[in-house]
Amino acid sequence: MTTRNWIALGLTIVSLMLIVPGLRSDALTITATLPLLKKPLFEETQSILRAAKRLYDSKNYFVAALIVFFSIVVPVLKAALLAVILWVKNPATKYRLYLFVRSVSKWAMADVFAVGVFIAFMAGNALDNLDAKLH
Repeated sequence: MTTRNWIALGLTIVSLMLIVPGLRSDALTITATLPLLKKPLFEETQSILRAAKRLYDSKNYFVAALIVFFSIVVPVLKAALLAVILWVKNPATKYRLYLFVRSVSKWAMADVFAVGVFIAFMAGNALDNLDAKLH
């Protein structure tokens, strides 16, 4: 393997290591307050994994599956295929895998888009007593 391939493999491994804390860290905080009280009536902070588990527990299986698919399965599959591309010797197989990874990459930010739409929805429908904060 060339130096460029070793660097690409190292970056792929680092990206797989960083996805775990990224999925476990806080992503969204929703706070509800009453206009008369300055103290929060309700405050909840969610990570991607906690949100998916909570959606699954509340029987929102489809939404939970979408979040798990786009937040976990797609990035891990993409990184694994990139590692395979670096090891495969056949140029035709390498190119087919590259085309597949390129098509999967279009969906890699779908979870971020979904969270952005959710926050925009919360901000648009929010009264003065509801606040959504993205971490």
